[in-house]
Amino acid sequence: MRRAIALLLLTGLACSAKAGDAEIEQLQTMLLRNNCTACHMIDKRKYGPKMTEVAEKYADEKGAAEKLAKKIRAGGTGVWGEDVMPPQAQVSAADALKIAKLVLSLKQ
Repeated sequence: MRRAIALLLLTGLACSAKAGDAEIEQLQTMLLRNNCTACHMIDKRKYGPKMTEVAEKYADEKGAAEKLAKKIRAGGTGVWGEDVMPPQAQVSAADALKIAKLVLSLKQ
């Protein structure tokens, strides 16, 4: 339990997120393990968009999880203004898809 609380405090969890506690904890763990928190937080802007912003933007798009998983691994630019996301090829395809699905579960 302490670990979960520490993870939530570390990344600034939004209490209003739609995802359940287990999904949020799993997302936090995956974000930390894959170094996503170097640029992203769940509900605060760092270098890249907030994960809640990503969820809102792609929530109603067909195939959003697969599209986001590809973006995680390939990187990209132009979606969020001048922000550039470098490729994250070290993230496995399975982890990228799981992260994408968990991010999308944050839609409010």
